[in-house]
Amino acid sequence: MPTISLCMIVKNEEEHIGRCLDSIAELVDEIIIVDTGSTDRTVEIASGYTTKIYSYLWKEDFSDARNTSFSKASMDYCMWMDADDVLEETQKEPFLQLKQSLSLDTDIVMMKYHTSFDEAGRPSFSYYRERWIKNDGRYRWVGEVHEVIPPSGRVVYSDLAVSHKKKNAGDPDRNLRIYQRMLAEGKRLEARQQYYYGRELYYHKQYEEAVSVLEEFLNAREGWIENKIEACSVCAECYLRMGQEQPALLSLLRSMSFDLPRAELCCEIGNYFLERGHFQNAIYWYEAALNTPKRENVGGFILPDCYDYIPLLQLCVCYDKMGDWKRAGEYNERAGLCKPYSKAYLYNKQYFDNLQKN
Repeated sequence: MPTISLCMIVKNEEEHIGRCLDSIAELVDEIIIVDTGSTDRTVEIASGYTTKIYSYLWKEDFSDARNTSFSKASMDYCMWMDADDVLEETQKEPFLQLKQSLSLDTDIVMMKYHTSFDEAGRPSFSYYRERWIKNDGRYRWVGEVHEVIPPSGRVVYSDLAVSHKKKNAGDPDRNLRIYQRMLAEGKRLEARQQYYYGRELYYHKQYEEAVSVLEEFLNAREGWIENKIEACSVCAECYLRMGQEQPALLSLLRSMSFDLPRAELCCEIGNYFLERGHFQNAIYWYEAALNTPKRENVGGFILPDCYDYIPLLQLCVCYDKMGDWKRAGEYNERAGLCKPYSKAYLYNKQYFDNLQKN
């Protein structure tokens, strides 16, 4: 059975780190903590779980810090988690089963990363991340921010999931600040960094500059297909915020030049037409979303609701706007099968019940 070193970089995480380590400590064989300058009780709390705690002078480079944590590991595989991550109780037995069955010729294990949740606590946003990485010196983190280990070798995809459950927002300007420092120092952003830089500009409402950066990324030969598709979505939102409707639609449609349609983009196109009163066009795209297979192993961001609940609910709205209340009610009931606790479904149900009474 392979052994696992949990490798973490932390700073001022006294509110989270105990919860994280409680969820995983008994399942791993070693815990490595690299502290990047905590001034709270983070180190004190971590010392209750491990003696392998190292101080690190922060250089505004996440990959360097993570590589430092991996360099301290002595087990077969390195596993990373952030302090505000948890391994839910339901994942512990599958975790052990995978650990017991994993072949040592596996280089990287990809696991789901749940980063957003609905009102019932079900994941509403997730994607695959490299989670267990063979500790043989071949694999290095790259990227000062939004760091990654490019998967290579024998890669195994697992349904195991780590959940990101941050209690408080961090520094919203940190990532943009790092990218701007890199550019000021004359560094060239590689394709993945350029994509994420464009997203940071969008988050900071710098829409025109975001479009400029992302269009340059889209026109380049380099870059991961999933990032290209998602860049089309971000560009579309930027164009809409700037009042440019036609470029927004063209950007959404452009996403399909890179690969087969994603339900997420079909829903966005449906929303575009719904908001402009073109209900038949919207219906076409929501139906397309329902018929689009979920391709989780390609590594892109997944919004599970876009494959059933959201298009069903929006089809309900479309048919209601068109006066076809029977069909609208049927779609609402199908949405309710996905999420019987949904406030939108329950509101609609009451609405249609009242229509029938009248």
